[in-house]
Amino acid sequence: MRKIDIPLALVFSGLILLFIVFSACNETFFNWMFEHHQNILSWYIRPIFLIPFCFFAYKHSWSGIAITIFCLVTSMFWFPKPETVNEKTLAFLQFEMDWLNRSWDYKKILLVLSVPFSFTLLGLAFWKRSLWMGLAVIILMATGKIIWSIYNAGESGIAIIIPALSGLLICSLLIYFGFKRLEKKDKKNN
Repeated sequence: MRKIDIPLALVFSGLILLFIVFSACNETFFNWMFEHHQNILSWYIRPIFLIPFCFFAYKHSWSGIAITIFCLVTSMFWFPKPETVNEKTLAFLQFEMDWLNRSWDYKKILLVLSVPFSFTLLGLAFWKRSLWMGLAVIILMATGKIIWSIYNAGESGIAIIIPALSGLLICSLLIYFGFKRLEKKDKKNN
């Protein structure tokens, strides 16, 4: 598996970039994607991808990291468009769509770059096997998303609180116990 780790990571990194470019350039696909993202299940599943991301960083698997990120970015349209949608959910998603389609200035670019930066910090924390640094980054990521959503989207931003906090709680607990288990297993093998 180590022989194909880097080539497989490069393939999935290319697919991630292709997906982002296609999403940004194809308005029909962009709108279709956000219609499916109205399904609240996609809001709950996305934070769960932090668990395999942290596991693969711990295991030093570039391909595992890239595949997990690919799954994370595409998961917003995995579920069917719901028949009924909460008004706050619709309003928040409309805000996000409008925000993404507005002109890009340096503030917006820096904000968008904070996402790969935070994933880099998270990956580095678990690559270096620092549980507490990793959990701190996860807490900052969830807190940042909640604050940004409420500050910028107003009352509709409240729709993100329950999925973000439940994702934070589940991820933190599972990562903590998984880390401890991996640590114990590594000590036995050495």
